[in-house]
Amino acid sequence: MMRKIGIIGMGHVGSTVAHGLIAEGVADEYVFIDKNEKKVQADALDFEDAKTNLNNSFSVTVNDYQALGDADVIISAIGKIELQYDNVEHDRFIELPHNVEQVKEVSAKLKATDFSGVLVVITNPCDAIAAVYQAETGYPKEKVLGTGTLLDTARMHRAVGSAFNVDPRSVAGYNLGEHGNSQFTAWSTVSLQGQPITKLAAEKGVDLAAIEKDSVVGGYTVFDGKGYTSYGIATAAIRLAKTVVQDAKTEMPVSHKRPEFASYLSYPAIVGREGVVAYSQLDLTEEELANLQKSADSIQTQFEKVVAH
Repeated sequence: MMRKIGIIGMGHVGSTVAHGLIAEGVADEYVFIDKNEKKVQADALDFEDAKTNLNNSFSVTVNDYQALGDADVIISAIGKIELQYDNVEHDRFIELPHNVEQVKEVSAKLKATDFSGVLVVITNPCDAIAAVYQAETGYPKEKVLGTGTLLDTARMHRAVGSAFNVDPRSVAGYNLGEHGNSQFTAWSTVSLQGQPITKLAAEKGVDLAAIEKDSVVGGYTVFDGKGYTSYGIATAAIRLAKTVVQDAKTEMPVSHKRPEFASYLSYPAIVGREGVVAYSQLDLTEEELANLQKSADSIQTQFEKVVAH
């Protein structure tokens, strides 16, 4: 069976996602969509030039929405990063009004295709935009997912790993809620070497609050250094896309619409070819539950402010 992935938006992030997918040989066919015809054609040619030095074969179609009809996954990487350049408060919602209009345009074109796969949303603000896509396309909510705190969780793992001098892949646990300022680290879920991280931190004098702050603002550090982020978010999107294509049924903290919340937000779920195939249930503390609700309210308020009015 041929595997096909579409990427809508071939800017810094979209092209990085494309490179990672192609380098790993995740799909056999790719569809690149971008309003900048010259740029997307150049990307396609650039990847053709890479074929001789790769171990896998693939084909690329450019700016053909109908070619997305039989895709397994479509990744939305549209956005306007320039809106963030003077954003001193580092608020991802500053892109929402612009991106909502773009999403409506893309959704109308997607609805004219036979696409029935999983839509993966990177576009910021990720949670609200995933909600807009789901509303505009009418796709099943289980099949519209945002990368959400899959990236923020990785940043937390990196910071914990650094503090305890271990590989970040040895760290378990999650950041939850919004992919944005109201997210939080659910420390009750975090462990290392079979021990609760709170116990290890107390024994070694590690400041968990500083680690949590690092996981929240780490993206801004990258952004301030190069004017955008790309590798971390691209790798998160690639992992999510691979999970879908391979029907891996992997638990990961992705942005999705849980039954108990009105908004999209990040919480662990089992992901496979049909999107979310099972909902996880964490044993959170009362404080963490309150933080999760606060994050959900923040997302929903901003969503309603721009979309419903």
